[in-house]
Amino acid sequence: LFLPPFQDLFGVSMVVPLMNLHIKSLGASHTFAGIIGSLYGIMQLFSSTFVGCWSDIVGRRYSLLACILLSALGYFLLGTSTTVFLFAISRLPVGIFKHTLSISKALLSDLVSERDRPLVMGRFNAASSVGFILGPVVGGYLTELEDGFYQTSFICASIFLLNAGLVWMLPWSEESTGNREHQQRNKGRDSFSAKADRDLHLKSATNGAMASNSLFRSPWIQVATVLKRIKGIACSDLWDIFLVRLLMSVAILLYYSNFSLALEERFGVKPLFAGYLMSYSSALGVLAGCLLGPITRLYQHNTYRLLLHSSTLTCTLILLYASALSIWMVILSSTFLAFSTTIGRTCIIDLELTIGGNEASGTLLGVGQSVTSVGRIVAPLLSGIAQEFSPCGPPSLGVGLALVAILIMNANKQKYCSHGNVKLKNQ
Repeated sequence: LFLPPFQDLFGVSMVVPLMNLHIKSLGASHTFAGIIGSLYGIMQLFSSTFVGCWSDIVGRRYSLLACILLSALGYFLLGTSTTVFLFAISRLPVGIFKHTLSISKALLSDLVSERDRPLVMGRFNAASSVGFILGPVVGGYLTELEDGFYQTSFICASIFLLNAGLVWMLPWSEESTGNREHQQRNKGRDSFSAKADRDLHLKSATNGAMASNSLFRSPWIQVATVLKRIKGIACSDLWDIFLVRLLMSVAILLYYSNFSLALEERFGVKPLFAGYLMSYSSALGVLAGCLLGPITRLYQHNTYRLLLHSSTLTCTLILLYASALSIWMVILSSTFLAFSTTIGRTCIIDLELTIGGNEASGTLLGVGQSVTSVGRIVAPLLSGIAQEFSPCGPPSLGVGLALVAILIMNANKQKYCSHGNVKLKNQ
C-alpha cells in the first residue's frame, strides 16, 4: 500500500516542474500559463470533496482505480500535446480525478485502528515524499534528451497504469459499515499487521453485495447520496478543525512563497543554495514521518496535544526565520520546521478522522484537500501584498495566522480532548 503513493508522486514530480517550460515552448503567454495553473487548482478545490465522498459510497477499490486510470489518461494526453489547446484539455481529467493520495489515505484509515493511524499515515507520507524528492532529478535528466518532455509524460502515464495493476492485484475486502463495525468489535487487537492481514484477507459475501449495489446503483442516486453526505459535513461541528488546517496551510505556504528571493535579498545567497536547502528539508520530512511512531507513543497517542505543540513550534520557527540575522539561523529553522510541519499535517488529518468519524473518511479527507486548495489560491495573493512592505512580510504574516490557529485550538480544547462526541449529523 505504500508503493503506489511513492510511484504516484515520483511520476508527477518528474513532469510538473517542466510544464511551464513546455507550455511556453508551445507559444503560450505567461498569463495563459498562469490561467491554466489556476484552473487546475480550482478544479481540485471543487472535485476533491465530491470524489472523496464518492469513494465512501462505491468503495475504495473502484474509486481508486477510476482516479488512477483517468489520471493516466491525462498524462498520456499531455505527452501528445503539440498545441496549447491539447495541453489545456490534458489538464482536465487530472484536475478532476487526481485524488489518488486522498483515497489511499482513506483506505489506510479503514484498515487500521485509531491508535495506529498516526504511525501508518506518517509512513505513508514518508513514502510519498521520497518519490517527490527523486522525481525532479529524473525528470530533469530526461528533459535533456530529444523530445524529453513527451517521453517524461508517457513514463508518468505508464507509472499510473502500473499503479492501477498493483491496486487491482491487492487482496481486497470491501470497506463497508458492517466491516467497520466488525473492526470496532475487535478493537482490542492493536497490532497493525494483524489487523491489516485480517481486513485484507477476510471477505464476506454480505460486504461484497453491498459494494456491488453501491457501484451499480443509478448515477442520480449516487449524486444525491454524495450531496447528502456533503451537507452532513457542512452542518457538523467541524468548522474549527478545517479552519485550523487552512490557517496553518497558508502560514507554511507563506514561509515558502518567496523563499529563494528573500534569501538572495537578505543574505546574498544564490537560488541554488535555496534549492539545496529545500531538498534538505524534504529529506528531513521523510525522516520525521518515520519517527511518528515513537513520538506518538511519547505523547501517549494524544493527537490534540501533539498537534498543539507542533503548531506552536512551527509558529516559533517561522518567526525565527523572519527575524534571522544570519543564514545559519535560517538553516536551523528549516531543519526543525521540516519535523514540525510533517507531524502537524499528519496530526490534523488524524484529528479530522477521529472527531468526524471514520465512517466518512473519504468525505472528510476530500474536504480537507479542498481546504488546502483554498490555501494554495489565497497564499500567493497574500504573499504578493506582504512583499510590497518587506521581504520578511510573508513569513511575518504566516506567524500571525499560525497564532490564530493556536488560539482556536486552545479555545476548543475540551472538544478535542473528548474526541468522538462530535459526529456528522447524517450519522
